[in-house]
Amino acid sequence: MYEIGVIPGDGTGPEVTREAVKVLHAVAQKKGFRVHLETYDFGGERYLRTGEVLPDSALQEFRRFHAMLLGAVGHPDVKPGILEKGLLLRIRFELQQYINLRPVKLYPGVDCPLKNKGPEHINFTIVRENNEGLYSGAGGFLRKGTAEEVAIQEMINTRPGVERCVRWAFQYTRKYGTKSPKTLTLVAKTNVLTFAHDLWERCFHEVGKADFPDIKRDYAHVDATCMWMVKNPEFFDVIVTENMFGDIITDLGAMIQGGLGIAAGGNINPEGVSMFEPIGGSAPKYTGKGVINPLAAICSMGMMLQHLGEEEAARSVEDAVKFVTAKKIQSLSAGKMGYSTSEVGDLVASALA
Repeated sequence: MYEIGVIPGDGTGPEVTREAVKVLHAVAQKKGFRVHLETYDFGGERYLRTGEVLPDSALQEFRRFHAMLLGAVGHPDVKPGILEKGLLLRIRFELQQYINLRPVKLYPGVDCPLKNKGPEHINFTIVRENNEGLYSGAGGFLRKGTAEEVAIQEMINTRPGVERCVRWAFQYTRKYGTKSPKTLTLVAKTNVLTFAHDLWERCFHEVGKADFPDIKRDYAHVDATCMWMVKNPEFFDVIVTENMFGDIITDLGAMIQGGLGIAAGGNINPEGVSMFEPIGGSAPKYTGKGVINPLAAICSMGMMLQHLGEEEAARSVEDAVKFVTAKKIQSLSAGKMGYSTSEVGDLVASALA
């Protein structure tokens, strides 16, 4: 029995989460395992009603789950940063979800904005460090609100934090890399960020040389990476990078794989509780209309199954999604799929058979 915590969240989050749960129950029945879900109402509506974002008691409860599903965070009536930092980032940091995992795959039938590129060209994974860097919260203001104001945001990189991310990326490449030879590319900016990214580069090569001699090591500056992701995405197998660069290039990855409607992600603690989510926002303008695409949420649930060791079930979910993108829906865009949100979930659940 897998104990799963669910936070549907804001906007269209509950709608896409509902379809991910529908498919989860369908694949569990098909593959012979059981799940028990516990749902929490954390998000914008609860904050507006109670002033509470995420109580300490909830974090303690989260630690007992095998994994978690998140729908979306963001409410038009809540100041930006309150929910993102108080809910999403707090969970990532306090539960030590130090890996952000983003598969970038173009599925059959999905329109790609890149000329002459198909599923055989776009199939790589980005491993983003998720607990350090510029997002660690270190910094502050001097003379705020005056003409001489100074704002400082510090990039924090520790050897333990960098090494655990790099080591996990090597392990992931060894298990799931698709190129020959399997290749892990470090994306950084060593020619400018000569302290922080010197640490990344040294750690990358030391760990790779000592413990992963079977994995080819490569390096690319982040700006060059953005160019290659557009021109020759087939160059990449697995990418490992620091927090902010990872945040940026994963959104570029979402676009070349067809958009946010198919982009899934996971916040991984290899020794604890991991949380899986579609990387798109809450899309409040579509709330309640039944037109939002649930495939990213369904794919995130599939990632959760893979993380839990249910590899065959995860492959079944992905194969079902590929069937739906190739044979059923007309578009990934909200309102243009040819089906409602619920109907797309039904299509994936049916395709499992």
